[in-house]
This record gives sequence, C-alpha cells and structure tokens, in this order.
Amino acid sequence: MDTHSRVWFSAFLFLLAIHFQRDGTGSDMDADSTSRGSSGHARAGLELSEISNAMVQVYKEQFGRGPTKAATHYAGADCIVSTLENSLTPAERNLVALDEHQRLRDVRTFFQHAAERRFVETVEGITGRTVRAFVSGIDTHNDVSSEVFYLEPAGPA
Repeated sequence: MDTHSRVWFSAFLFLLAIHFQRDGTGSDMDADSTSRGSSGHARAGLELSEISNAMVQVYKEQFGRGPTKAATHYAGADCIVSTLENSLTPAERNLVALDEHQRLRDVRTFFQHAAERRFVETVEGITGRTVRAFVSGIDTHNDVSSEVFYLEPAGPA
C-alpha cells in the first residue's frame, strides 16, 4: 500500500471509530443527540471514556484490583450507566465457589456505599453536572457490576 493510500485508510479508520464511539452502534442519532448536537457527541464520547477509566481506578483503590472490561453510556439525557466486568478479587471468587453470593453482594455493597462520595465526585468532576442519585449493583454469578448516576437535568443549551 503506498503512502497516499495509507493516509486515506488511516483517516477512514479514525472517522469510523468516531462514528461508532457516539453511542456504541454507529447510529447517527440517540436519545441525547438533540441536546448534545454533533460537537456534543465527541465531547460526550470523551467524557464517557474518561468515566470508564475513572471507574476502573476507583475499583482498583476500593477492591485492590480493577475490572478488565469497562463501558459507560448515556441512558437518556440525564442518566449515565457504567458497566464493569471481571472485577472480583481471588477472595471474592472463593465466596462465589462456596455459593456465598449474598454475602459477597453485602460486602461489595458495603464498600461501594463507603466510597459513594468518590464515585459521585468523579462523575461530577468529569461531566460538570450534579449527580442527584447513585445506584450500585453487582451480579455475582457473572462478575458484572453497574454504577448508575442520575444527573440533575441540564439547563437549556
């Protein structure tokens, strides 16, 4: 492939990545597109990526290891959902092996509640918006956690 073709191919891949970063499906419109606009999509995509990275860091600090997979999406204009997978520590995996799922949920919920301020401040700092409610959960059978942030409605654009 000559240099000219490589440049065009790289530009195509870059644009394709931006297109799919908008909402994870490549769709030109999502529930928030009218409030964010086209430049808002890029900003929102960067915010969501930053939130995913920050959630991994909070998990590392709280549990001693971070998830190996993290994704964050808007669920409407005023709700952010972070999904984190494969975050259980070896001790927690032992609880799963002993079928102690409720005990594991209780321990995780306790630590997530103890770190609630850190979770909320992280999202508020990245988005510049106030979190009005925070909900945290874990499916111990499949090692999938979610952090849900309900935001105060944004003011008029």
